[in-house]
Amino acid sequence: MFRPPATITDVAAAAGVSIRTVSRVLNDSPKVGEETRVAIKAVIAQLGFHPSSRARGMATGRSYLIGVIQDDPNAHVIGVLQRGIAGLCAQEGYELVVHPARYDDPNLVGNVRDFVRRSRVDGVLLLPPVSELADVAAALAALGVPAVALAAAAVPGHRSMLVSDERGATAMLADHLVALGHRRIAMITGPRRFRSSSEREGGFRDALARHGQDLPDDLLYEGDYGFAGGLAAARALLALPDRPTAIFAANDIMAAAVLKAAGEAGLAVPRDLSVAGFDDSDLATMLTPALTTIRRPLETMAAEATGRLLALIGGKPQDELAPVALTLIVRESTAAAL
Repeated sequence: MFRPPATITDVAAAAGVSIRTVSRVLNDSPKVGEETRVAIKAVIAQLGFHPSSRARGMATGRSYLIGVIQDDPNAHVIGVLQRGIAGLCAQEGYELVVHPARYDDPNLVGNVRDFVRRSRVDGVLLLPPVSELADVAAALAALGVPAVALAAAAVPGHRSMLVSDERGATAMLADHLVALGHRRIAMITGPRRFRSSSEREGGFRDALARHGQDLPDDLLYEGDYGFAGGLAAARALLALPDRPTAIFAANDIMAAAVLKAAGEAGLAVPRDLSVAGFDDSDLATMLTPALTTIRRPLETMAAEATGRLLALIGGKPQDELAPVALTLIVRESTAAAL
């Protein structure tokens, strides 16, 4: 038999309290004692009550919407980030509004302003590379909108940021390749205009220099973080008269392209060529051989950023910068140089 969904009146009656008290619990008001709060939450769970987001919004002056601003076509990365965001939002009764933006749009700041005003989001999560732009941070601050950013380096103007140590991570990867005996090591970077690309190249280059090696122009190609760009760069590198014995591609998708180019050239990985990537996306273990890469804990990072944003929305200050350590994951695609 059909039963209508439970209402706030049903919860109040079952808990023996007023509707206002239930509303205060739903809105995390400190005006309710802990024992009463626990009892009301137990009744809510028992009855399967789900508060109306519209009613919550009218009571609190919030929209219960979180904006996510992004410009990243990499589904292996963006999908994991959104899963981490959505998981916590669902727990806290928030919905996501995803807004695609273009990093190189001359009207990006105006675009972001229009989105925030139109959507009436309570706060914004900024994903790279849009998070790398100080003008966007300043625009959100001027609007008074809480925002949290994920990026590869600190950017002025953000109230709270999670900063992944991509420079230190690629240094670890360079150390690994040098320890395997590689002396002619190439790199395929991301787009140079992105901060993530410069951080990854900088850490890799600095670590090679510590070992008395350099990264000459003929072994350095700018990629686009996409498969086609990675494939073109890998083919050029492997066509050199003195080809590299190891290639580091600045993300897993381009590393997959290197594996394809190696197969085309009749090279076995890792016997003839060591290959490494960055992100430790789901792609890394789908490839043959499985990919040595840098692990970014994307889902955890996304959930932490979301938690910080919800805290800011609730008026709780957050640390301006939170460092995120990355990890080198060694798999079958790298081996000792012959």
